[in-house]
Amino acid sequence: MFAVPAGGRLPCFGMPASPPPARPSVWEWFRTVLLAANLAWTTLSLGGFLPGTRVLMVVLTAALLAAHFLDPERGARAHPAGWLFVPFLAYAAANAAWVSPVPWLGWTDWLNWAQGIAIYWVVLNGLPSAPCRRALVAVLGLLGVAAAALAAYQHFVRPDWLMLGRTQAAQFLGRSTGSFGIPNSLGVFMALLIPPAGWLTFARGRSANVRILGGFALAALLLGFVLAISRGAWLALAAALVLRPLFAPGHTLGRRLAAAVGALALAAAAATVLYFSFPLMAVRVHQLVSDLGERTRPILWRGAWQLFRAHPVVGAGAGGFDPLFEAYRPFGYRDQPYYAHCDYLNTLADYGAVGFLLFFGAGAGLAVRTARARGLAGAAYTGLLAFALHLLVDFHLKIPALAEIVATVGALVTAAAWPVAPAPGRPPAAARLAAAAAALVALALVFRGAVPKYQAEELRRAARERIDNLAIAGEDVARHPAVVAEARNAFLRAAALDPKNAQAWSDAAYADSLQALVTPGDTKRLGAAAAGEAQRAIALSPVVAEFWVRQGVGLDMQGEWIRGGECFLTALRLAPRRADVWYYEAYHLSLSPLQQGPAMAAANVSLRLDPEFLLAQSLRQRLETR
Repeated sequence: MFAVPAGGRLPCFGMPASPPPARPSVWEWFRTVLLAANLAWTTLSLGGFLPGTRVLMVVLTAALLAAHFLDPERGARAHPAGWLFVPFLAYAAANAAWVSPVPWLGWTDWLNWAQGIAIYWVVLNGLPSAPCRRALVAVLGLLGVAAAALAAYQHFVRPDWLMLGRTQAAQFLGRSTGSFGIPNSLGVFMALLIPPAGWLTFARGRSANVRILGGFALAALLLGFVLAISRGAWLALAAALVLRPLFAPGHTLGRRLAAAVGALALAAAAATVLYFSFPLMAVRVHQLVSDLGERTRPILWRGAWQLFRAHPVVGAGAGGFDPLFEAYRPFGYRDQPYYAHCDYLNTLADYGAVGFLLFFGAGAGLAVRTARARGLAGAAYTGLLAFALHLLVDFHLKIPALAEIVATVGALVTAAAWPVAPAPGRPPAAARLAAAAAALVALALVFRGAVPKYQAEELRRAARERIDNLAIAGEDVARHPAVVAEARNAFLRAAALDPKNAQAWSDAAYADSLQALVTPGDTKRLGAAAAGEAQRAIALSPVVAEFWVRQGVGLDMQGEWIRGGECFLTALRLAPRRADVWYYEAYHLSLSPLQQGPAMAAANVSLRLDPEFLLAQSLRQRLETR
């Protein structure tokens, strides 16, 4: 239900069974400001995808939790829905600690889950008053309008523009991403907010001021929704608008069916108009038809399903999809997937049936419990349904901003559709002491664990990006000694900040091999350093082929050709269809005068896997001249 305040103010989510306090406390306003700042920072920083932007994000979340637990006026009883996701959070931590083959990635994944669940808890239990909930609705609306304005800037002014001074990937040119870096993220954000904006604009009983604000927001959101050119988001919102009336409360079956048919007709009419008036829409539709749905995503879905079948109970391990996908990579597929492009399958692959049921089972139960939401909460429920449907084809829960936003909207809908009267009085002294301890633990974990982890990963990411850009541009690294030296130092600093980040150790080994091109006289010494750093990475995670390649290169630099060959063979067993791994095997074999034939064969395999691989082309030319 919604409390509709007098004076035409924006409606808010309320709890009719127990009226919220008329005036929010200072603590509640403080939590509202912290959450608003967190949502704004993360959304406007490419969705929080870069690890450097997550430092402030996780600090704000810790402060939000601390402000909730330390509040002396906090209620004595938590909403039961808040406990639904706690078992999954505990299970995911155990999975990251004892199951994950890539624990530094597993804990990053766990932090993202914890972020969303913590925000859901605080909004559900710590923001009961109408003014604070109204403020959150306004913040979400402003963020949606801002993202749509940025999408228009990209479409009409600078198609290659991105937040944080970055440049849009070539594959997305022509499609707007707004404050995100991926068009589908913008599309699902718009799909989440369009139904509540539509309710504010067209629902009965709204004042003129609310209708004007809602109409402006709706127009902006629809513009951003179209400019994202996200087929999945379009279909998900259309399906949600059709499905929602079928189980909406307060109507006969006939009226529900009529509303569903009307929504379907409206969606079909809108799609027809866009198809004939917006050329890029027609292009995307033709691609969908020519590809018979999807071309690359089914490859990832099959890989995730095969991983689940190999590890059905507890999964392959948190964060494990990307490195373990190499065993199922089909011939000729060259992309780096990172995620399965389906959050349901990704969760099955990483956490198994246990983790899937703990999280999505809880979510499904909550969806059934709150399905009878009315008013603005009912419209927001439709947006959440569209978000859930779009998870079938993308990894939105891995984007911190989207996880935060959907947790916030979900908590507001839960509070409105599942009202729970608070227990009278304040919590007992023991409970207050436990809450204070929980606040201190959260702060300590963030500042001693999460912050240095994100700082280390940002150092590593930025340095790796700089040297990768040299390779992409075809530059001779020997002519850029400063870039190589700076990257090498950054990798070592990252490993010092987070010694369990195996990728940082591997990248340090890579930088050592590049440094040998700058100072050839130090090759043997740098090879020993590279082999040692790669061994640190392997000790942390022996399933990543790249780590074995780095150790093999380090051994070759020392003249230990036989031991190096064993490393390259291990890498090939782990990633048998990676063109770069076959290239390194070919280069290793080319170091022996007796192995020129096998070297040529390995180079040919590399080029069959990736005909545009310049290093393999150059190596084959050198082998041919011999």
